[in-house]
Parts: sequence; structure tokens; C-alpha cells
Amino acid sequence: MIRHIVFFTAPADQLEKVRAGLSILTAIPHARLLEIGTNIKTDQLGTDVDLVVYGEFEDEAALAAYKAHPDYQRSIDLVRPIREMRMAADYESNTAVKRPVR
Repeated sequence: MIRHIVFFTAPADQLEKVRAGLSILTAIPHARLLEIGTNIKTDQLGTDVDLVVYGEFEDEAALAAYKAHPDYQRSIDLVRPIREMRMAADYESNTAVKRPVR
């Protein structure tokens, strides 16, 4: 499984527009799970991030299909002009270091 995490910052007066533009992504059918969340900024360091996109995809082909969907480009067209920072990471969950559940 591929985990896709994207962080965004936006001017305070544009935050709701960015959230609305990102919410378009939730209609794309290729993700097992896709969430748009607001950073609650409880960490004492690095609380610059405003919004987070978190997705889980069966494999790289599903992630590529998600990114090829017309709604993905529609979201980009709405969000890119008004967001400030965007930082993304994708990783395979089977390569992650995990703590055993107790």
C-alpha cells in the first residue's frame, strides 16, 4: 500500500478556499482512503502547516490513476494560485518502521 501525504499552508483569508479546492480530491475513486484535515497545531515545533491531505492507495498504479483523474487537475487549478507552501511525500507502508501493537 502507498501512503500519500501532502502538507499545505495558505493565507488566513484563503484557507477556506484552499480547503474547498482540496475537498474535490475526495470524489476521486482510486484511493482506499482520502482525508483532508486541518492541522490542530499542538506540536511545539513546526506548526506552520495549515492543511493535510492523507491518502492510501493499493499500489503505484492506483496513485497514478488518482493523479491522472480530471478532478485532480481541477483541484490543482483552484488551489495552486492561492496556497503558499506545498510539500508531498509518498511511501510504501511495507517499508515503514512500525511499533508492535501491545
